[in-house]
Formats: sequence, structure tokens, C-alpha cells
Amino acid sequence: MSEYDVVVIGAGNGGLTAACRLAQKGVKTLLLERHNIPGGCATSFCRGRFEFEVALHQLSGLGSKDKPGPLRFVLDKLGVTDRLEWVAMENLYRLLVPGQLDIILPADREALIATLQERFPAEKDNITAFFDLVYKICFEFFGVNRDPQASPETYPTYFKYALTNSQEILDQYFTDPLLKMTVAIYWGYMGVPPSKLPFMDLAILLFAYIELKPYHLKGGSQALSTAILEKFYEAGGEARFNCGVSKILVENGCVTGVVTEYGETINTKYIVSNASTLSVYTELIDPEHVPEEQLKILGGSTVGPSSLTIFAGLDCEPEEVGITETTNFLGTTTDMDKVFSSFRKVAVEDDYILLSCYDVSDPDFSPPGTCQAVIVNLKYGDPWLEIPPHQYYEKKYEVADKLLDLVEQHFPGFREHIEEIEVATPLTHMRYLATPGGAIYGFDQFAKDSNIFISPRSPIKGLYFVGAWAGAGGFQPTLSSGVAAARQVIKAMQSETEVKS
Repeated sequence: MSEYDVVVIGAGNGGLTAACRLAQKGVKTLLLERHNIPGGCATSFCRGRFEFEVALHQLSGLGSKDKPGPLRFVLDKLGVTDRLEWVAMENLYRLLVPGQLDIILPADREALIATLQERFPAEKDNITAFFDLVYKICFEFFGVNRDPQASPETYPTYFKYALTNSQEILDQYFTDPLLKMTVAIYWGYMGVPPSKLPFMDLAILLFAYIELKPYHLKGGSQALSTAILEKFYEAGGEARFNCGVSKILVENGCVTGVVTEYGETINTKYIVSNASTLSVYTELIDPEHVPEEQLKILGGSTVGPSSLTIFAGLDCEPEEVGITETTNFLGTTTDMDKVFSSFRKVAVEDDYILLSCYDVSDPDFSPPGTCQAVIVNLKYGDPWLEIPPHQYYEKKYEVADKLLDLVEQHFPGFREHIEEIEVATPLTHMRYLATPGGAIYGFDQFAKDSNIFISPRSPIKGLYFVGAWAGAGGFQPTLSSGVAAARQVIKAMQSETEVKS
């Protein structure tokens, strides 16, 4: 039996940053991870001569040294920023809708507005007004976060529009469905359509990518995960891989330790969990120790989407198949609610697709004369779980084939240049991430489930949560959540010491 000040469950983004920060503060920390590598979604894998990026498409919130964003402050605090090589993207994305639209939006406010006004001249003034609103609500949001006396009188735009659904704002400012789709296409990064996405979330997405630029990382997200783990080791932290947790021990409403999958009991008063709250409360903690109010909260939440993902290594440069941008959204319809409904189906119908080709921003990302593309099609796990096991592989490749047909329409020749290919379904993500339904954003990112209304803190003393299941999904929020949790743990430890003294 061993003992640590803190045990961190899971080496995903939040678990890594929490463990690293705790160790750097002199806290005796043990990091337990069921997989054999760190990162969770922030990893890579190899097929043939390609090392495929699993999840990072556009890193938000980093900013430059001259104009740092909140994520840069987090990574600076951990000491990893300068260990990595960052690549800023010039453009936000390219959006293609067959026969209707092909537009590239620059990562610059004035240039972006000019591009939109050129394509949609009838809505010129409203385009300017819309982005004025985006910036105004974001600036007020930053003020609200720093002002304990925040009120509707002081921050009228924030209090009026923050929880308004984005579709309502889009309809208020624009008439052309293509324009609405163009400015709101980032909704896929949250997993819920504009009709269900708070305008504050859409505004922050747009603001962060426009002002701080989207970034790519040399070596991909695995390089980031490895760098954080190295800093954790340097600070004296201990990690065990291929070692999952089978139980969290609780007595009298307080954490007392964990039991590993190998049956070892590890004593601790503090646990930081990167595992889903759903798994923790329904699988890892004995039912008699789970607070009733916590089960009610879980009962009101729904598991978010996973993805059908194709990893393709091509034996040509991206330009040879017409890929000229790193981030490409391929649409079929402007009805974004219809697209969201398609998440519930196995078949590829009215879906919209994200195709990322990192070699456009970083020509060294793949071997010379090659490139790799990751094709993402958001899908919920439930319909995939209903497929009989003996039909799974046939259905998996049937749907992937149709997805490639859609890609081929936009980038002719893509198929014939495929050298390596791997297909992942929600069940694949479920297996590797150990998340319910293979969810990649945690719970559905509805306003009612946000930290505005539901605290990420557990009613069980000593238990803290990080990652998408305790807040917003994506790299910036989950990486930041770990440092925030570490700060809370250290504060609780200091309070306990003061009480004893």
C-alpha cells in the first residue's frame, strides 16, 4: 500500500496539466493512465511512414509572444511553451458547398469582413455590425470575469446576448443562409448547432481565432503531451502507464484513495479525475457514497457526439489533389439543424465534414512528397452501438467509402493517392478514450450544462474534475482546466494545514 498527496486519474489534457502543476508546487503526485502513452485525444499513431494526428485541428487561445492568449499563459506557467515549435495559420478555414460556395476566410478582422462583404455585398453593413457585436460581447465577457460587481447596467451586451442562441442572432443580422452558415461553421467545434449554441460560445470561438490566430504544432499534439509529461517528471512527479483505476475509495463523504486495475490500494486525500463524471459516479465509486444530487445532475445531461474519422496518408503533395488550406469544411446543406440530426444516423447523408491537412501549414509534417489528411464526421455513439457485431466492419467501411466519395467531389484524385488509411468509428474512440459513447466533447455542450449553472466541483471532499466532462471541450479549455484544478487542490491543502496548526 502506497500513499500520495494527490492521485491524478487519466493523462489527457486536463490530467497532464493538473499533475504537472501540482508536482511543480512540491505536491507528491501520482499520475495513473490506462493507455500506454500520454495525451488522451492529444496523441498520434503510426501507420506505414505516416504519424497521424488524432485530434488537434486548430489550437485556439495561444497567441504570439507579442500578443499572448490565455493558453500561452498556462503553457508558460508549466514551462513548456519554448520547448515546442508553433506554426500560426494565416487563414481560419475554407468552406465549400457544391455549386454554391467556395470561400476562404482570413484570420484577420478587417480582411475577413472584406472577404465576406465581397461575396455577400447585399449584406455589407450587417456583416460589419455582426462582428462589432462579436467583439463587444467578448470584451464585456472579459470584464465580467474580472468584476465581482458585474451587472446588466455595466455590461449590457453580455447580459442581453450571452445565453441567446446563436441562430437567433444570425437571423437577426443576416438573410442569406449561406452567409449564416459561413460565419457559424465553427459550431462543429462545440458539437451543437447554432439553434442550441449560446451566442457567447460562438462569439468567443470567432474572437479567439481571429485575434489570436489558429495554431498548428510541429510534431502534433503528441509533442505537447510529451513536453508536459517531461516537465512533470522533472518536477519529481511519478506516472504509471498501462495502469487504470478500478475504484475510488470514499469514507464519510471524503476521498481516501484509489484501487488500481491490478488490485493495489493507493491512499490519498485528493483525487483529480480526467475520467468522465459519468464513469466516476456510476462505475468507480460505490453507489452508497454517491450524493443523490449528483445523480440528478447527471440525469439531466446527455452524452455528446463522437466521430467517424478517416486518417489518410497520400503519396502526393496536397496541391496535387486541390488541397490548398489546412482547415476545410465541406458542406452539403445550409440547414444546420438538419446536419445536427444526421449525427444520430450511421449513414452519411446531410453531414458536413471537416478535412484537416497539416502539411499545408507545415510542409515537414509528413515525409517529402506526401501529405496526410484527417477527415472528421461527427456522429453520436448510440446508433453505432446498435449495429450487430458481425455487421460492424462491413458497415464501418461502407460508410467510410461514402465519406471518401464526398471528399472526392471536392478534391478529385484524393482516392487514387491514398497510401495508408485507417478508419475510426465512435466505437473506436470509445475503446481508446474510455469515454461513454466515445464522446470527444464530454456532455452535449448545451448552456444548461455549462459551468455557469453547474459547478465542476464534486460534493465529495477531495475529488476534483478536469477536462471536457467538467466544462467546455477542446484543447484550450481542457488544458486550462488542469491548472485551475491544481490551484483549487493546493488551496484546499493549505486550508487544511492552517486548520491543523
